[in-house]
Amino acid sequence: MTAALLKLDGLVKSFGAVRVAEAIELEVVAGETHAIIGPNGAGKTSLINQISGAVAPDAGRIVFAGRDVTRLSMAARAHLGLARSFQITQVLPHFSALENVALAVQARSGSSFRFWQAATDDAALNRTAGQALEIVDLAQRADTRAGALSHGEKRRLEIAIALAQAPKLLLLDEPMAGAGSEETPRLVATLKGLKGRYSIVLVEHDVQAVFALADRISVLVAGRIIASGEPQAVRANPAVRAAYLGEAA
Repeated sequence: MTAALLKLDGLVKSFGAVRVAEAIELEVVAGETHAIIGPNGAGKTSLINQISGAVAPDAGRIVFAGRDVTRLSMAARAHLGLARSFQITQVLPHFSALENVALAVQARSGSSFRFWQAATDDAALNRTAGQALEIVDLAQRADTRAGALSHGEKRRLEIAIALAQAPKLLLLDEPMAGAGSEETPRLVATLKGLKGRYSIVLVEHDVQAVFALADRISVLVAGRIIASGEPQAVRANPAVRAAYLGEAA
């Protein structure tokens, strides 16, 4: 059996009286797209925050690439290859698309942002940034100010920024959030292009997109994973249908 790239071992987290993670056990193997779905308030973003290091669990362990990273900072986890996107767009609107990605490349190299002007003249840095934009089909928008991009293009730019960090695992928190009916298929196509090339944990409300993209799905309800497996098995699970999918299944 393939060793897990990411393993959550008994993860527990509460915010006051609200328990958002209840002894969560989860494994993600290299090369798979593993989706986490569930109703609003299930604890999905809180789980991504714990994996990325934005929030510390109250108990349990997070093991990434064979190393216990439970107490490591976000920066240390990113250096090890954990990269994430956010529910709300995090691009720098006054910089071009290429500059946004180049900053991520520069940050990974350990350079200070105060040397940005020199970085813009760095051909190798710009080449790496350009390659990330090509992967998400934004190369033609490289010189466009990020604030002038459409919402869907900004979401793809965020993915390019994550890719520029040379990730071993991508954590994507609702990449389709706010996308219109014309933009969603483009985003799904972008993510399909990443399948197999990158290991991905995908949190997403768009059930149709999830079933089109995921190799495995875990269903989180009230801080507990109630089912985990291949898409068709999860779709047919009575507990999942009752708790979440309903008519969407």
